[in-house]
Amino acid sequence: MVAQDLDRLHTHDLELGTTEATQKHIPRNVVPPRRVSQRRLDFEHSRPRWLRECIAEATGVFMYVLPGIGAIATFTLNATSPIGASAYGSLLAIGFAFALGIAFAIITCAPTSGGHFNPAITICLCIWQGFPLKKVPRYILSQIFGGFIAALVLMGIYHQQIGEMKELLLAAGKPLVANGAPASILCSFPNPGQSMGYVFLTEFICDCFVGFIIWAAIDPANPFISPALAPLMIGMGYAVMAWSFGDVTLTMNMARDLGPRIVAAIFFGKEAFTYMNYSPIAILASIPATLVSSAFYEFVFRDSVSVIQSGHAVHEDGDEALARHITRTTTVEGFEDKH
Repeated sequence: MVAQDLDRLHTHDLELGTTEATQKHIPRNVVPPRRVSQRRLDFEHSRPRWLRECIAEATGVFMYVLPGIGAIATFTLNATSPIGASAYGSLLAIGFAFALGIAFAIITCAPTSGGHFNPAITICLCIWQGFPLKKVPRYILSQIFGGFIAALVLMGIYHQQIGEMKELLLAAGKPLVANGAPASILCSFPNPGQSMGYVFLTEFICDCFVGFIIWAAIDPANPFISPALAPLMIGMGYAVMAWSFGDVTLTMNMARDLGPRIVAAIFFGKEAFTYMNYSPIAILASIPATLVSSAFYEFVFRDSVSVIQSGHAVHEDGDEALARHITRTTTVEGFEDKH
């Protein structure tokens, strides 16, 4: 080690690491990182943008699905434990696992891809916010792939425990695909006797609620939420619905359901898609529901002038057109107030 390396820290400096995030909040300095080489810049420039976006979407879904289904696995596999399932997990723990997983996914992957992680969000952003139509199919496929990989990883981690549960159920003549069975670790299944109309209505309402929260959280004109707080608030929107209606049967995301459901079909049979004719609701309901809630926000709550003033949008005909609009609407409002 060179002597100058030993002396590079002054008493008021902080070493490189997570302390870099604190340099804007405390008066101490962080040791400057190594200079960026031209080789590094050339490498980063050569990476295909579309590939990075797809990988980010897949990684984001993986990061939130894995802890979520992991929490479900902990609860399900210990349901018959003498200690009791509550000692290992609960609906509360499952909700927090999904919520924090979503927040972590947004924090880590959204700077690259925009952080959709849900086909319904991708479709709605295309309709309302101008997200490029040509990117929609590859974003959706990447999201489904992320959920698929998360489910495969979970099956690998819990292979022994799931195998033991499978043997016990087969010996007892019980199904492997049902609510509370091994397949339900990966994707949702309704309770016996539940009406599919009732399940669809519950799913639709919960997805509308979550979609509305997301649209409010990503509105740059919303003064009550900062960009730093948005990931957690979006995650908590999912958690609140899981805590409230999780026992009814929810998925709230096509990618979260379809990818793991394919894995469930691989390991537990095609009944994963045919059980009580539920899978179309789980896979597709979030799309029309999010369209409804985002449309409601766009037509009732969106204030485009505030968005433009915040610097996040521009008038399509330029600043002069915006000035004419403001002058016209202000004059009309002032005239109405006087009369």
